[in-house]
Amino acid sequence: MPWLFSYGSLQEEQVQVSTFGRRLHGERDALVGFEPSLVKIDDPQVRAATGKTHHANASANGRAESRVDGMVFEVSEAELLHVDEYEKAFSYKRIDAKMASGRVAWVYIAQL
Repeated sequence: MPWLFSYGSLQEEQVQVSTFGRRLHGERDALVGFEPSLVKIDDPQVRAATGKTHHANASANGRAESRVDGMVFEVSEAELLHVDEYEKAFSYKRIDAKMASGRVAWVYIAQL
């Protein structure tokens, strides 16, 4: 089963249930060589629905000391494809990246 790293809303139980139909079980981890950043939400309907003006993002900087904290979750291939559709609406793409724990997980970052 693949690992999925979340540094944003997928850490919230209500988002997990609405996206996966279940609460995910995960472990704390960190994305290495990235720093936290924000992406402006241009769609007024998304801003209204989320109550936010920006989405969390992670920007690669290549520095080994840089970290983005979050959670890593084990998900099925079918669930991962479902998240692809969810994140596509926000112009995020899926990449694989090494975590501080040493495991490799899928991560969604904005296509800037």
